[in-house]
Amino acid sequence: MSNDALLVAIGAVPGAWLRFRVVNHFEPIIPRKHWGTFGVNVIACFALGLLVSLEQSCAQASSRMLLLLGTGFLGSFSTFSTFMAEVFAVLRERAWGETFGLLASSVLGGLLAMELGLAIGQRPDRMCVPDLFEE
Repeated sequence: MSNDALLVAIGAVPGAWLRFRVVNHFEPIIPRKHWGTFGVNVIACFALGLLVSLEQSCAQASSRMLLLLGTGFLGSFSTFSTFMAEVFAVLRERAWGETFGLLASSVLGGLLAMELGLAIGQRPDRMCVPDLFEE
């Protein structure tokens, strides 16, 4: 296994664990489980926007950090396939308004969260994290 694949795998384990914990923690509070998935997906969009922005604008930022945190952690923290399965389940219930609300809020919320993360990462007063994976 290459070092890059190992970084993705190391990031994926805590990301998937955290998604499981967050979605299941809010299940008793939120009446429908798909809104927990919505929440983690929007959080992941924000974090990925921030991470990509920092990786692009910080000279010492590492593409390996993007593999570990972006592809590994955030890739397993967020989940498109679960989102689609949950949308399909709501659609099969013929809950048209909720289906549209879930689709629209997920896409728009994800786009807005991504844009916010990118904007914060591009601020001139932001801090760059030193490269933890120097060769």
